[in-house]
Amino acid sequence: MARKKSSVLDDLVDIASQLPWKVGVGLAVIAYFILHYYATRAPLTTNPVELKALGKTMGDSVTHGVGAMLATVFQYIVPFAFLVGAFISFSRRRRQSELHTQVANDPAADALEKMSWRDFEGLVAEAFRQQGYRVVERGGDGPDGGVDLELHMGSDKYLVQCKQWKSQKVGVAIVRELYGVMAAERAVGAFVVASGAFTEEAKNFADGRAIQLFDAKKLRSMIGRVPSAVPVAEQTTPTCPKCGSEMMRRTAKKGSNAGNQFWGCTRFPACTGVRN
Repeated sequence: MARKKSSVLDDLVDIASQLPWKVGVGLAVIAYFILHYYATRAPLTTNPVELKALGKTMGDSVTHGVGAMLATVFQYIVPFAFLVGAFISFSRRRRQSELHTQVANDPAADALEKMSWRDFEGLVAEAFRQQGYRVVERGGDGPDGGVDLELHMGSDKYLVQCKQWKSQKVGVAIVRELYGVMAAERAVGAFVVASGAFTEEAKNFADGRAIQLFDAKKLRSMIGRVPSAVPVAEQTTPTCPKCGSEMMRRTAKKGSNAGNQFWGCTRFPACTGVRN
């Protein structure tokens, strides 16, 4: 469950914790120098004659002084918030990397089921990260259809939902819901990753759509292998960026790209949407 925010500083910590830790450190440095600049500016005079000569008013002088006072305080608080978020990000990434190594070296069939749902989500994030994706951890609570991870490969976006269910198979309702969110967000594909298995109805619904179902066996296979020349996402049939229909592999027959493969809309020539 996402933690409740109680202040702007909590939001800054949360933002930095979702970014790579080096970015959080960079934001802390930038914030310090910007606020330090405003904190150390020379104060405006309070003499009405001098203010008039400068084209300023007494209100400008008061605003300048209050701004300098606030900057003096926040030049330390804001960078500290970013550093706390960077530390959280660093700790989480290290934990996820350790989980990935642990599962890769653990032959036990129930290795995925023994971990908490939060660790399972982190493991999945690291597994896709090591396949070359840029991963954004969104968390499954809220009106986003339970999307836990957002993946990016180049300009393409993919959604991931994680299900660490110890006894129940993942049903078709979960897959259908994610498919609807995928279309709404114009993602080119999606993944449902489970620590167990899927029902036949879920498999049938995903078949032919741009959704891949990763059961425990398939996830462990991805964790235990070196990233392939063709990323997982490219093995998924994407949706058309123009009309949302499914796409199919085509080969260019003329022009400078003759002989190269690309994704073309199945509604061609009514729709001319393409992807590399």
